[in-house]
Parts: sequence; C-alpha cells; structure tokens
Amino acid sequence: MDDVPFWKKKTLAEMSPSEWESLCDGCGKCCLNKLEYDDTGEIDWTNVACRLLDHHSCRCKSYAMRKVFVEECVSLTPDNLAEIDWLPPTCGYRLVSEGRDLYWWHPLVSGDPDTVRQANVSVQGKTRPEGRLKIPGLMKRIKAWPEPLEARPKASRRRSQHK
Repeated sequence: MDDVPFWKKKTLAEMSPSEWESLCDGCGKCCLNKLEYDDTGEIDWTNVACRLLDHHSCRCKSYAMRKVFVEECVSLTPDNLAEIDWLPPTCGYRLVSEGRDLYWWHPLVSGDPDTVRQANVSVQGKTRPEGRLKIPGLMKRIKAWPEPLEARPKASRRRSQHK
C-alpha cells in the first residue's frame, strides 16, 4: 500500500481538480484585501474580506461564479502560482510549490477542517466585509496577522522534542 500523500508525489500540474482544490486549507487569507505599494512592492494585509467570503466557513459563497461577481478575483493555477507573491506563507499551494510539506493543522494532514482555526491560521471571526472602502479606509484596516500557534509540521515538532 502506498502511504505517500499525493502532494508529496505529484507535481501541482499532475494533480486532479479535486486534489488541487483540497490543497486549500480554508484559512480565508487569500480573500482579504491587500495593499501593494508601487515604489517598494511591499504588501500590507487588511482585515477587510471580499464580499463573497463567508465569514464563518472562510470559503467563497459563490466559488464557481466568483469571477462574474468579483472581476479581479485571481484563480490560482499551476501556471500562475509562481507569479502570485501575496499568498500567505502557510498556504498549501505555496508550500507544495516550494517543495515543503503541509503543516500539521492542514485538513489533509489532520483530517479535521477545524484545526486551521485551532492553530490560529483562519480569519474566521476576525474580518469585516468589504463594503465601499477606498484606499484611505483600507489603510486604516491594515492588520498584522499572527503566525500560527505552531507553524512547524508535526514531524518536525516531534524531532525537536527528542533532541
């Protein structure tokens, strides 16, 4: 029996649509409004969420039709992933594309979608809806999102505890 998970043996391009979609941990951070500074390229994250983000589930309310309702919504693909520099460092797509493992709290590892919230990764209950905010209003909503409670994968934690 093959116990190697698909994200460790397949490239992103080789994944089936369902495997690809399952890499999303459901944190909701990619659905937050971000500010990018033209002069430095620096990105600030806000706590203002896309109007389609369900603030309880941290999933899109209209995923299949999101580009119709939010024209600037970015669809991640294996081809454009390297160009997208605003994905959070804990993002499953980003981790796998960098050859790193998923964190212990990722639903594919833990088997429980609630571990994302338990690890302090989810934006659940921490955002406000988009509304009609312009740039000055967004600048007042910049937020430093905390690191997860334990960002290292479980295997790394076990090894470090036995040293």
